[in-house]
Amino acid sequence: MLRLTACVVGIYSCFLTWGYFQEKVSTTPYGSDALKFKFFIFLNLIQALFASTIAFFYLKLQHKSLSTPSKPLVLKYLQVAFLSVIASPFSYAALKHIDYPTMILTKSCKLIPVMFMNILLYRRKFPTYKYVCVALVTIGVSGFMLYAPLDEHKASKKAAVESSLYGLFLVAINLTLDGITNSTQDQIFHSFKVSGQQMMCYMNLFMSGYMTLWLLNPYNSEFANAISFCQTHPAIIKDIIMFSLCGALGQCFIFYTLEHYGSLSLVTVTVTRKLFTILLSVVAYGHELNLKQWGMVAVVFSGIGLEAYIKRAEKLRQVADKKKGPKDLSSQILSSVSSSTVLSEKHTTATHRTTLVAPKN
Repeated sequence: MLRLTACVVGIYSCFLTWGYFQEKVSTTPYGSDALKFKFFIFLNLIQALFASTIAFFYLKLQHKSLSTPSKPLVLKYLQVAFLSVIASPFSYAALKHIDYPTMILTKSCKLIPVMFMNILLYRRKFPTYKYVCVALVTIGVSGFMLYAPLDEHKASKKAAVESSLYGLFLVAINLTLDGITNSTQDQIFHSFKVSGQQMMCYMNLFMSGYMTLWLLNPYNSEFANAISFCQTHPAIIKDIIMFSLCGALGQCFIFYTLEHYGSLSLVTVTVTRKLFTILLSVVAYGHELNLKQWGMVAVVFSGIGLEAYIKRAEKLRQVADKKKGPKDLSSQILSSVSSSTVLSEKHTTATHRTTLVAPKN
């Protein structure tokens, strides 16, 4: 229990701080010229390098080896790293059209694109409770956007709605790519039996390779512009380091929780963490949410909480069934042995009686 509490505290502290600096780096003007940092591939490269390095030293501290992956595993790492690299820019682009609390709330709704893709591509059917959860989440997000106060910088309510819808569309792409990434990660865990820290190290290393190739190609000036921005606005360097460090440490806590306590405990922690991220963003950056929007936030998290509760109940039922299984089997064996003993005794008695009766004939 003490270790789980430490994991929860680690995830909360790391990712709440990470979310704070993510919003600060991506939306806050820096310097007397009030320029915003727009070089998010560079930002992700720094974070990936931090994460890969921390995962490597974590393995060393645990006296575990970073084994050389096989060719099929390398191909899977390249695939999942590529998906992660192309997913992140959609999230940052969405912040130009929606505010940070809206993006976090929408990213909490990962179930919607996952279900949609499964129904569309694989014709899968889901239990009734999943459709209820999706309905609650959809109503909550739609209501949250509907009740949002009009942005004074927009020319009209129509322009504000169109901008917000485009922002939600960008987040939906990000969520879809994240869903494919998570599915590929699950496949890697089941097929290759790697540890979470090994995947974290290699995945972030390959992500760094992709982003370095993109930034250093002669037709792209982002790397030079990012370095120039850091030189002219040195205050951002601390924010980038804190953002990267918190994200990397947070990944360590996530993989540790996943390894020792399972995905259901992790989902419960991360869902509640996103709610507190919204609260922190509102307090720290002065976002205004009216009472109706708070009501819609509650609707969204009630849907997510319902799904987590039912999944947990199903998991506990499966564990209980597995525990009962060996007992049932042993009782069946004892019953079978007992029956065999009774039959054997009956057969012996009948034979004995036949032996006694035979001489009289």
